[in-house]
Amino acid sequence: QVQLVESGGGLVQPGGSLRLSCAASGFTSEFAPNDYAIGWVRQAPGKERESLLCINSRDTPYYYVDDLKGRFTLSRDNAKNTVYLQMNNLKGEDTAVYYCAARPAFCSIYGTQRDYVYWGQGTQVTVSS
Repeated sequence: QVQLVESGGGLVQPGGSLRLSCAASGFTSEFAPNDYAIGWVRQAPGKERESLLCINSRDTPYYYVDDLKGRFTLSRDNAKNTVYLQMNNLKGEDTAVYYCAARPAFCSIYGTQRDYVYWGQGTQVTVSS
């Protein structure tokens, strides 16, 4: 079955950087290599899950939170079936569990979470001194 595995989370100081990875495997005819979109969603304690951004199969990024523009960048390595989330200038409010999620081909223009078909288990990001 399709699996998504996040990695790269950890503890970082405010203003620091972190790179998260989302590796996909178990492709099917409905969820094919090089033809899927990966989005990132985070959940801080006591808060709803928040759609952050997404990258489609054509490497087009979509930002759903204005604060992330200029700080968070998505890229993908199709040879490794991996999407990377580069997070710079991290803030305390970025502390959350970060999930990657997938859907075939396209990102939602609105970041609608129900459009995602597969989810990873999440990786903890803690921004603290």
